[in-house]
Amino acid sequence: MRHLGSFLREKKKFERTYTSQQKTGAKFLKLIWLLLSALGPTSDVTLSLDAIDEYAYPDYRGKGCMDESGFVFAIGEQFTPGPSTCPCLCTDEGPLCAKPECPKVHPRCIKVDTSQCCPQCKEKKNYCEFRGKIYASLEEFKVSPCEKCRCEPSGEVLCSVSACPQTECVDPEYEPDQCCPICKSGPNCYADTAVIPAGREVKIDECTICYCTYEEGTWQIERQATCSKNECQRS
Repeated sequence: MRHLGSFLREKKKFERTYTSQQKTGAKFLKLIWLLLSALGPTSDVTLSLDAIDEYAYPDYRGKGCMDESGFVFAIGEQFTPGPSTCPCLCTDEGPLCAKPECPKVHPRCIKVDTSQCCPQCKEKKNYCEFRGKIYASLEEFKVSPCEKCRCEPSGEVLCSVSACPQTECVDPEYEPDQCCPICKSGPNCYADTAVIPAGREVKIDECTICYCTYEEGTWQIERQATCSKNECQRS
């Protein structure tokens, strides 16, 4: 039933186009007849309105199909009614047209040609738009000290945040122009609540000496100093 409905719609469309073209041809021939009549009767030119109508209104239904240019095709022939339409089969009931499954237009297409049966992409976008700026395909750029982005061939922008290494201190500080924090005072660790520098023993009180476990830039799991208690001198 769906194919029958499509066929009937195409048939009506064909009849409307076909009748319109015939009327246009008739008007043109009648204009010629009026011009010739104004010149007066001649023995060589004998035209009548009935003859014009018979010439301009040939009935091709059941005999062939007509395209938009006025060309007639025999039953059983394949033809294209117009420059932007899909191929049709001429039948005794009129043109039978079935639109094929056209491939999808690329999502990055910015210029589509619709003058053929299936739309075709003529130009693809080879750039990315991100925060009001244009970037070329595969171009890498930074939007902040910590965030790095890339214009993908798909037209999307993918960003990633820089992974900062573990600091060598317990009191790192951030600088405005840097992504990762830095240790301004060098490597250190906690001795209870106090911060002591790494690399040497630090006397916390009369009985306690602590030092940071720091070797070649690596830290132990807990950033707490290792402390030892000595016998305190009593006065």
